[in-house]
Amino acid sequence: MTGLSYGTAFAHWRDGCGEGWRAYTHHAFVEGLGHGSLPRAAFLHYLVQDYLFLVHFARAWSLGVVKAGTLDEMKTCAGTVDALVNHEMSLHVKICAEAGIDEATLFAATEEIENVAYTRYVMDAGLQGDFLDLMAALAPCCFGYGEIGARLAGSADAHTPYRDWIETYADEDYQGVMASVGQMIDAAVMRRLGPDFATSARWPALQDRFATATRLEVAFWDMGLRGA
Repeated sequence: MTGLSYGTAFAHWRDGCGEGWRAYTHHAFVEGLGHGSLPRAAFLHYLVQDYLFLVHFARAWSLGVVKAGTLDEMKTCAGTVDALVNHEMSLHVKICAEAGIDEATLFAATEEIENVAYTRYVMDAGLQGDFLDLMAALAPCCFGYGEIGARLAGSADAHTPYRDWIETYADEDYQGVMASVGQMIDAAVMRRLGPDFATSARWPALQDRFATATRLEVAFWDMGLRGA
């Protein structure tokens, strides 16, 4: 999978991560979701933390509306906030409710240190940097989950208990949002850095933003496994 369906900028960032991207998208936690071998305790621990992550992630995308330079950028960022708050988070609420964990408990849960590190890194990228800094920090989660969902949908064990999670990210709605985000990021990069963006003076710093967020994704999966 090349990642090209999510845009040219993402493809450059992804390739620039080398093995770091595979460590994230083929992590033992991810493979356990596909095989159905992931301990339920680890999955629930991850879901609670991911709910908290998505709260901050939605705030970061809201910051994208503030940092945006065009109406299209504003619309895409606002639409992503809607997808996160009104759709993706509902999966977490539903599964956790079945395990006896209500939404008030989710919202009040204590954040693991890996969660704090990742979410505050993304917010800092947006607060101290510009729109492209924020997008580079947000992109690994968005597109990585898209890749993981699409891959596992075609290869997961038919009886894995994590089919709902997989289908959430393989679903046409999620994939469609990610395609739109990729197109928006490509346009934003071209607008600010020009057609030779990958050779611009800004690009190494943006690549580092993306690579750092990818490493934080790996740590988030590690944290999930620790919940077992």
